[in-house]
Amino acid sequence: MRKVYIEESTAFIGQQVIIEGWITHYRSSGKIHFVVLRDGTGVLQCVVKNPLQLLEGVDQLSELSQETAVQITGVLHSDSRAPLGVELEVQTVKVIGSSTNYPITPKEHGVDFLLEHRHLWVRSPRQAAILRIRAAIIHAIREFLDNHGFIVADPPVITPAAAEGSTTLFSLDYFDEHAYLSQSGQLYLEALAMALGRVYSFGPTFRAEKSKTRRHLMEFWMVEPEMAFCDFEENLVWQEQLIGYVLQYVLEEREQELKTIERDTERLRTVKPPFPRITYDEALERLGTRGFDLKWGEDLGAPHETALAEMFDRPVFVTHYPTALKAFYMQPDPNNSQVVLAADMLAPEGYGEIVGGSQRIHDFRLLEDRMRRNHLDPELYRWYTDLRRYGSVPHSGFGMGLERVVAWICGLDHVRETIPFPRTLNRVWP
Repeated sequence: MRKVYIEESTAFIGQQVIIEGWITHYRSSGKIHFVVLRDGTGVLQCVVKNPLQLLEGVDQLSELSQETAVQITGVLHSDSRAPLGVELEVQTVKVIGSSTNYPITPKEHGVDFLLEHRHLWVRSPRQAAILRIRAAIIHAIREFLDNHGFIVADPPVITPAAAEGSTTLFSLDYFDEHAYLSQSGQLYLEALAMALGRVYSFGPTFRAEKSKTRRHLMEFWMVEPEMAFCDFEENLVWQEQLIGYVLQYVLEEREQELKTIERDTERLRTVKPPFPRITYDEALERLGTRGFDLKWGEDLGAPHETALAEMFDRPVFVTHYPTALKAFYMQPDPNNSQVVLAADMLAPEGYGEIVGGSQRIHDFRLLEDRMRRNHLDPELYRWYTDLRRYGSVPHSGFGMGLERVVAWICGLDHVRETIPFPRTLNRVWP
């Protein structure tokens, strides 16, 4: 007799097995009792026909309350009505860990209550399905990049200076020196790209944005590819190819989880590269026809991004933003110095920007000028400007926020459900 996981139970039909997990439901129809068990890989119905002779640790089956941990032995049988096409005829039940008065019940709970009990909420079928989809997205991202010659390289999380705006930094005392939690590993990845060609990092980033929108977290995960000898156009192709690959992988590998969360996948199935592209100027024109009075030089907000995305059946690139709206390191358009070779990819269905990228400035004097205009301390960025002194080349990169991609693919109302333990403006516990 061997221990098996629920997800592999169909391979052991007719055999006596051991399955360990947690009780989600118990019901009785007289002489026959039904226990529903989950083990993290799946859910299995267990049929109990002789409860008085097979219990260990409890006196009766009704004591097997929600989330009691058990070890069950029995024989697996085919059952076309079961989700996996199999059920377990129970022989013995042994209690491993009892559970009484479990706080999360099938009734409706408020968001604050659920977040307060996030350590338990993640056990629910919906939340577990979301986290499994998240894991599949991470796997697909890494697989795509690894298979296309990108080398994973890890930038530091503690940094001496900002990569983006200095107003969104979490500061800390680093042995009597000022330091910050990283907003982005991009500047370091540029250095690594000069050594390894194509690189990427995948890790946590931090933004001290006092925002309560459904799109924002204080701590989130971001994948950041960076490529030497790569121009703006090639950069866009890498972005759309990555998104296309991730979508197809999730649709194939996490079909059951998408059904569990009741995601309508029809719109996702049509999303295939190439993606449409419009310039910032074209975006303003389109928004004007929808009643938005946005002046040139003003940034796009959530309502603008949603309105633009609704005009397309797949993600859309908005390119060539005004220079003043973007970071100091972005390459100006050689045909129009008022805009930069940058793009944001907007997801459909109101999910906004999921990818942002640009060609980087590779000319030392131009970068020095942009830093001066942005009042940046040249000493803090001396190592970064060295990259333009010693064999500088055109290079590009982008950052993709994992949680926003998860929210879009899962069709979630808020990014707080996309990460195991969300950090929001007013929550840092549990």
